[in-house]
Amino acid sequence: MLRQVLTVAQMRHAEDELISAGISVDALMQTAGNGAAEWVRRIAAGRAVTVLCGPGNNGGDGWVIAEYLRAHGNPVTVIAAREPATDAARNARALYRGTVTAADPGTTGDVLVDCLFGSGLTRALPEDLYALITELAAHHPFRIAIDVPSGIESDSGLALNPGLPDWTHTIALGAWKHAHLTMPACQSMGALRLVDIGVSAQSDAALTLVKPAITPPAADAHKYRRGLLGIVGGEMPGAALLSAAAAQNAGAGYVKLATASPLHQADPALVLTTDVSATLADKRTAALLVGPGLGRSDAASRLLAQALAAERPTVIDADALVLLRSAMLTHAPCILTPHDGEMLALERSFALESTGLRRDRARALATATGTVVVLKGPDSLIAAPDGSLILSPRASPWLSVAGTGDVLAGTIASRLAVHADPLRAAQEGLWLHGEAARLCGAAFTPTELAHAIRLALIECLP
Repeated sequence: MLRQVLTVAQMRHAEDELISAGISVDALMQTAGNGAAEWVRRIAAGRAVTVLCGPGNNGGDGWVIAEYLRAHGNPVTVIAAREPATDAARNARALYRGTVTAADPGTTGDVLVDCLFGSGLTRALPEDLYALITELAAHHPFRIAIDVPSGIESDSGLALNPGLPDWTHTIALGAWKHAHLTMPACQSMGALRLVDIGVSAQSDAALTLVKPAITPPAADAHKYRRGLLGIVGGEMPGAALLSAAAAQNAGAGYVKLATASPLHQADPALVLTTDVSATLADKRTAALLVGPGLGRSDAASRLLAQALAAERPTVIDADALVLLRSAMLTHAPCILTPHDGEMLALERSFALESTGLRRDRARALATATGTVVVLKGPDSLIAAPDGSLILSPRASPWLSVAGTGDVLAGTIASRLAVHADPLRAAQEGLWLHGEAARLCGAAFTPTELAHAIRLALIECLP
């Protein structure tokens, strides 16, 4: 349940369930506020804290946080930007025994805690409050947003005002919200923390991507039982070689690259063949990858159709996404791995709208195609035909280099060859890819990333 990512409506329903079970709004506010305050106390480490309180229940959380800090000996000052407007906020205000100051944007301190507005905000901040929070943020080196930073729309991750502050930390209350994992908001939220208030699992909630549990091969395993992955190469063999390098490090027992193009500097352990038809017909082939370096010619389109006609679990990537048509798909499990540009091409091919939130568009494509969709980007996500949605934490910006998408495709395809479960393979591959980037650090090449997949895989073993 701590993996779930909730919309504003889902969070309200979850809170209503707790209230219906006999937990008062005041008690919920105390649980959320005290949990957040403990994080603030640790981050502040004795430094002076300024808590900015708004009129609603997010402001009420601020009053609880301030009293908790005061009681634990932390220097704390509250700025009441607006007087409390809810019963729970007024009750929390009455329990605070510390200092309250006027709304002075020149107030300085060490740590600013933003409790101005929470996840329900849908319109821009008023000019006075916008000026207040931006000036306060400029005067505090540590900045902590409670639940969702003020001025951010929770469900979309859009900024409702321009030039909002960056936060060093954001503390989510009860559950993750979509803004925590969605661009552009997530890039300004700093380190993310979560306070559990006891909400139950909500139907249709998205989940966060977490480290998978990967089991090592059985004691009597051999290369075919571990999974034979066939990679269909095309006009630009370098991309397919990157995919193959990643696949070799992601667990498949056998990686075969089938391409008619001449290859140079291939790994000696990589099996090469020019007989694409034989590779596709081989019953031992557990999964296929088609697309990296395929090209977009008529010959490439025929090669894609031939690969999909083999009815093996298949990852469709890169050029193959642009060439894909509905008639090519079979009942075999498939994974589509588009970036935003390829997503537009797929939506045109399958007569889908290209407007709305990325997650809704990915779900629509998954439903229309019957495939698992990995929509790549700084806020990558996975959508399945049954409506399941997995959101990835923001990944390293150093992934923004040519070739890393080929590495991702090879990693996912390798995991698909191991167990043939497309949703599981997508999650495993996306996590391994992000962790490999973290392990590489700065300014890595796609080849270095492909080799770091093995180190990421080791972290997932028992």
